[in-house]
Amino acid sequence: MQIEKAKSRVDSKFPKRIASAERKYIAYFQSYTSTYGNPERLFPIFKKAILHPEIVALSIGTRPDCLPPEIIGMLVELNKIKPVWVELGLQTIHEDTAIKMNRCYSLSCFEKSYADLKKNGLSVIVHTILGLPGESKRDMLETISYLAALDPALDGIKLQLLHVLEGTPLANLYRENPFHIMSLEEYTDLVVECLDLLPETTVVHRMTGDGPKRLLIAPKWSEDKKRVLNLLRKKLKIKNS
Repeated sequence: MQIEKAKSRVDSKFPKRIASAERKYIAYFQSYTSTYGNPERLFPIFKKAILHPEIVALSIGTRPDCLPPEIIGMLVELNKIKPVWVELGLQTIHEDTAIKMNRCYSLSCFEKSYADLKKNGLSVIVHTILGLPGESKRDMLETISYLAALDPALDGIKLQLLHVLEGTPLANLYRENPFHIMSLEEYTDLVVECLDLLPETTVVHRMTGDGPKRLLIAPKWSEDKKRVLNLLRKKLKIKNS
């Protein structure tokens, strides 16, 4: 069963002193757009996952333009069983960047979907990408400031480092017209500034990421995720001391 295989992978990352019977899990539908489809087909899939006794929440990654009323209604029904988190892609508030990156929906579309989800009692986690081509530090902090000011307040955020991966249009753009790639120091300093802008009630679900090593063109330093996280911990400790 898919859940059992995923549990085994997760369990291998934890110390053996933590008894497996004490562990609980989040069913994460991450790849692609998990609300793109017929609710009659999607509901049984999500319900089977959320009813698993060791699953305590359902996390569903999607796009703002794939949340019609019938899909939100389905999510509301699932939320009555156990908590449902909707992970909503935004990446940036800047429309010129969104057009260049072929995001294919406007900021107003995000705002409507966000309001609809919150109005229906669903928790929302927003994805952002730091380091998009052409964006300045000010641009990126403006995106975070916008999210920090959302009303109702944002439940969670994922800060994702931009990866240039082989076989993508972004890789072609990078080779043809190289854009700035942040150093490890630049990135970790920026993350600390982003965290300062966010309300204490917003849960930070991610502060970096690691792309597939066989496909990663840049930044190469992101391959060492532990190094990135350790530097972030050090900078946060110094700041708060």
